[in-house]
Amino acid sequence: MNRYVTALLLFLIFLTIYYCGSFDRIPFADCTGFVLTVEQGDYITTATATSHFLYINTAILFKDIFSLSGIEANRALVIISAALSVVVVYFSIFTLNANKFTSFVAAVIFDFSFSFWRNAEIIEVYTFNCLWIALFIFCMIKSFYSENTFYIVLCGLFFGVSMWVHIQNVLMIPGFLTFIYYMRFQKKQAITSLVLFAFIFSALFILNYSQGLPLNSPYSSDQGEWLADSFKKNSIQYITDFIKSIFYLVYNFTFFIFFGIVGIFTLYKENRKMFFVFLVCSFFVYGFSTFYAVSDNYVFFLPFNIIFAIAIGYGFTYRENLFKKTSFTCAFIPVFYILSFCIVGKTAKGKAFDDFKSYKGGIAYYLLPWMNNNKGIIEFVIDKKTAPEPIHWMKASVDEYVKLMKSKGFTESEIKKF
Repeated sequence: MNRYVTALLLFLIFLTIYYCGSFDRIPFADCTGFVLTVEQGDYITTATATSHFLYINTAILFKDIFSLSGIEANRALVIISAALSVVVVYFSIFTLNANKFTSFVAAVIFDFSFSFWRNAEIIEVYTFNCLWIALFIFCMIKSFYSENTFYIVLCGLFFGVSMWVHIQNVLMIPGFLTFIYYMRFQKKQAITSLVLFAFIFSALFILNYSQGLPLNSPYSSDQGEWLADSFKKNSIQYITDFIKSIFYLVYNFTFFIFFGIVGIFTLYKENRKMFFVFLVCSFFVYGFSTFYAVSDNYVFFLPFNIIFAIAIGYGFTYRENLFKKTSFTCAFIPVFYILSFCIVGKTAKGKAFDDFKSYKGGIAYYLLPWMNNNKGIIEFVIDKKTAPEPIHWMKASVDEYVKLMKSKGFTESEIKKF
């Protein structure tokens, strides 16, 4: 089968899977805020750490072009971005001298990984961000393996654009600079890439400053002191965070971690320059994500997960016999999530956690990636239900959204179903 046909097949398969597993009602967390902003339909003109300039404006564009609701515009952007990310990861692995089948399996493993799959089923910025990061990584790989030096320039373009999606991507700047250093003998393309990135990135600050915001506004927020709190933990908390990060890795990639480790060491032997580029990119992303003082820090690992999934695919090509014996198990990754849910749900701690988090779906919300038939935040707030933990920022967005939808003629009973 032609590799482009395989890529199209991957896109259609995961577009269908993600659509079928997508939320039925607006989920908890930041989802209502995204829906509200898109439903209002006013393009945002500033780029702060939490405004996600390019994501929001692209979703509004979807809404305007296709006459969608705020909910469906967000859903379409999230799902399409996720399915396209599948394709880019597939081609990234294929470029590393892998065959179509190993590339296919590794792409499936990434797209069935819990963190990515979950974010493809809710309203969030992260699959859209993954698409731009995946394109950036793909172009870096092509720069090492292709004679077409234009990929070096594209690296600066895609990486610069990614900053307008999520400012967390600054963590990969050291990796990008390492890449530019190794490409220095392609002087014209390397300088063009660096200048292009610098121009696109600096435009964030110029845009905000021109509208009266401080220069640090692209990476600051008035919604919390999460970064400062990350440095106030004790040693036990840091150790716990690290153990939790290992759990995330295992839950996302299961025993395929072995192939990822093989891929990492093999890349070190075969292409040391590319190894160090990925090492530097991964180090800062993984470190930040591990210790960042937010409850949903698992989402910040996603750029690292892309790199690790590519390492898994690379490892497949060097453990071909074992790969042939185990590759079929990628189709049973969803079963692993179901078994985990059933086992944890029978433990005393699992039952207690399920009861504590029952207001938003219990342990199913944390262990199963799909979100169809989920509990919605809108109905929860309208019915004046209470949660055992603070969710005041969610309620504020819901109140605004309900008011907006009532002004558009929807009744409260209709809005509760959103």
